[in-house]
Amino acid sequence: MTSLAGVPVKVWKPVLSEDLAATALSVARVVSSRLGSREQVAQAVALAHSQSGFAQYLSWTPYAIAQGDAGLSILWSYLDSCFPCEGWDIKGKEFLELAVRGAESNSYLPLSLFSGLTGLAFAAWQLSREGTRYRGLLAKLDEAIVPQTIALASGIRQRNGVNVGDFDAISGLSGVGAYLLCRRGRPLAMNALEAVMKALVNLLEEDGVPRWHTPSSLLYDDESRQTYPDGNLNCGLAHGVPGIIAFLALCLREGLSTAGLPQALERTADWICQNRADDPWGMNWPNAISLEQAETTAGRMLWVGSAASAPYGPGRSAWCYGSPGIARALWLAGDALDCSRYRNLAISAMEAVFRRPVEVRGIPSPTFCHGISGLLEITLRFANDTGVALFAEESCRLTEQLLGLYSPDFLLGFRNIEVADREVDQPGLLDGAPGVALALLAAAGEVEPSWDRLFLLS
Repeated sequence: MTSLAGVPVKVWKPVLSEDLAATALSVARVVSSRLGSREQVAQAVALAHSQSGFAQYLSWTPYAIAQGDAGLSILWSYLDSCFPCEGWDIKGKEFLELAVRGAESNSYLPLSLFSGLTGLAFAAWQLSREGTRYRGLLAKLDEAIVPQTIALASGIRQRNGVNVGDFDAISGLSGVGAYLLCRRGRPLAMNALEAVMKALVNLLEEDGVPRWHTPSSLLYDDESRQTYPDGNLNCGLAHGVPGIIAFLALCLREGLSTAGLPQALERTADWICQNRADDPWGMNWPNAISLEQAETTAGRMLWVGSAASAPYGPGRSAWCYGSPGIARALWLAGDALDCSRYRNLAISAMEAVFRRPVEVRGIPSPTFCHGISGLLEITLRFANDTGVALFAEESCRLTEQLLGLYSPDFLLGFRNIEVADREVDQPGLLDGAPGVALALLAAAGEVEPSWDRLFLLS
């Protein structure tokens, strides 16, 4: 199979039955059609502010991936890959232009993959059909991204203790590196990519405790600072060290490396393997580990108490936190290092996810970041990479679970479900209907979802 640019692409194996795939595809098309209306998106943005318990964090920023037109452009790019003769690339261009105009109206844009320059560049790359389009825009964005990336990488190399936003997938070097990996054929991007690899390898060194720890003063909120008065080690794929593991593993799989990278990857993967918070259903991980625990506990940490009763114990079974995201990072490390131990452990961790009753998984929302769509996309990756029947079976169950949350009466077809069961008409990719449509398309179709590099899954 070849792409429209004539470049070989990986065969993506469908896992759904014909009828289930047809239903998933039909629903994804309805959701995409509604998101294609700028009026309906604007209506959803306004509704979300009145519906959400976290309205202070909702801001539609055109150039952003998480909540912006750039994120919607990624949906159009995947639809264009799946159905290249239907004009989805034109819809993508329309929303990309909105994103670019939004960027041009701001004097400063953050570097962040999900809310800044790098995300806008990733959206343009996805729409570019392997770099055959938007060359001028991509070159201009790279010229802005590269010096900021090198400066951030240089600053991190001088530290022992960092804000997760400096290195994580959402805002930091791991996410920025995921985009640069797409652009590795260009010398300018390669220079920045090498700086990112060196900085993250350096950050994985240990000086009493891992250098990537976050001191209490750099934690996000008062609750975290009270819970972790000495600081912590974040274990989520979205904000923690699994993001570094996944990124460095992807580099190594692409034949890229730097001094000490394989050793740092192995050492940190071992750390993750040892510091678990198992529950009655099997392997699991905490959201974070306090520095006190990291300093005084040798070997594997076994959480005392249940997942449900430990507020900072085992995380939800999601992409952002919990064993699915961590399992994917370990699988990638095993693939990069040819280590069957990591691969087997990753499979065992996913098996434990599916032993957990649905109500215990902590992901009632259909959305991607901390919902069912993120778990579905990870499960689809495992189904394609391993050929294990369990993953195909669970992909079907998760798809059915998603479809059960669809309502044609909702503005966008799906709503984000927040704590206390608050339902929100969210049009952003990270926590809204676009992420659900992307996962359903990946489950129903035969085109590899290259967009999930955004989430460090491939």
